[in-house]
Amino acid sequence: MAQAKKLLALNIKKLRKEWGFSQEKLAEAASLSTQSISDIEGCRTWVSDKSLERLAEAFKVDVFQLFTPPSERVGDNPNANLYKRLAKLRVFIKEDIDKRLDQYYLTEKSFS
Repeated sequence: MAQAKKLLALNIKKLRKEWGFSQEKLAEAASLSTQSISDIEGCRTWVSDKSLERLAEAFKVDVFQLFTPPSERVGDNPNANLYKRLAKLRVFIKEDIDKRLDQYYLTEKSFS
């Protein structure tokens, strides 16, 4: 089990860097806490099935790929760059919507 945990940690960290995510951005994309991402990458915790699914979804990969040794991975997915760009766009749009909602509620509050 320790080897699987180390492989998962290595793959999460590698994928996170390939996607240009900070731990905070990955946590947001996977609906997990930043502490959870840190603990996974540091081999301090194991993850639930649900968390594995969320992480795989954030990276646009199948769950089993989170446990595939780097030397056994198939070549680059032709859509990888598109997925990366879409993931970054998704995060940007979410941040923009959150900012606009905050501004809206602040404006509404000032008229109340």
